[in-house]
Amino acid sequence: MTSLTTTEIAQRLGGRLTGNGQLIISDTSPLHAATGSSLSFLCPGTLPAQLEASNCGAALVPCGFQTEHCPVIEVENVTAAFEEIVRYFRPVRTELVRGVSPKADIDPSVCLPDDIAIGAFATIGRDVVLGAGVVIHAGVRILDGVTIGEGTILFPNVVIYENCVLGKNCLVQAGAVIGGYGFGYDSSSGQHKLGPQLGNVVLGDDVEIGAATTIDRGTYGSTRIGDGTKIDNQVMIGHNCVIGRNNLICASVGIAGSTTTGDYAVMAGRVGIADHIKVGNGAVIGAMAGIMADVPPGARVVGIPATPEKEQMKKQVALAKLPEMRREFKAVQERLAKLEEKCKD
Repeated sequence: MTSLTTTEIAQRLGGRLTGNGQLIISDTSPLHAATGSSLSFLCPGTLPAQLEASNCGAALVPCGFQTEHCPVIEVENVTAAFEEIVRYFRPVRTELVRGVSPKADIDPSVCLPDDIAIGAFATIGRDVVLGAGVVIHAGVRILDGVTIGEGTILFPNVVIYENCVLGKNCLVQAGAVIGGYGFGYDSSSGQHKLGPQLGNVVLGDDVEIGAATTIDRGTYGSTRIGDGTKIDNQVMIGHNCVIGRNNLICASVGIAGSTTTGDYAVMAGRVGIADHIKVGNGAVIGAMAGIMADVPPGARVVGIPATPEKEQMKKQVALAKLPEMRREFKAVQERLAKLEEKCKD
């Protein structure tokens, strides 16, 4: 089992140790789950009392923080230092060994860079172009004519449809589908007939796609995801959408076809956006909002249908007062009825 003394940890992190330097640390844990052999950390926003209540053997703390509860190591950036030591005790195991599994099925037309990694049962079609350092995990399906930029990682069972383009250093989590047919049908004949699906999907550089997310191909042109955009799990992006640079799109968002977003837009969990909507630069859309009209740049909207955040908060306050207002209204009605009876007399 891997272990380090507190002195060795302090040396590795360039930190300042106060307390027992020979304590053996064999694991890392958050404060609430720590044991006497665990290293924990006092992250920003954590109360010192939470450290005092913890069973941790030692802790990483900001510079200047002192306690007699346990040995502490002062570091400039607590979160970064803890991440480094976590990786030491629990190294990432998702990286494939460089090379090509003999169980992979690769078309002879594909040129394989020397530093590529392709796992078992991956399937790569004709005329696929793979950049240097690409990692393709087990069970990935890449159809004909796809281009994948250098350093991009595809996790197990990702499917990339024909002619799609992925930029450099992208990360696509397990089960994502890039370039599936859009949900566009011609019903003029009385039957629903799938319309043309002749476009593709183009991901920019440094794009990340969450598990089980689906991005539909364009009808004739491209569905585009801008550089640096991060997309969470189980997101649906419809055909012909153009998503800007550095967007943050949280879990279970649904974006209907031909929607466009500016740069640095944020969509919280379970947002739904109607088709042909424009979302401006820097707009923030709250969780579970329903977007039925364009969102201006820099706006913050919530609710169904979505309205500006402050307006929506006023509505919620008013809704909370409805039972009281109803009682008051009934009392007024009763008083009015009594007055009317007196007037008749």
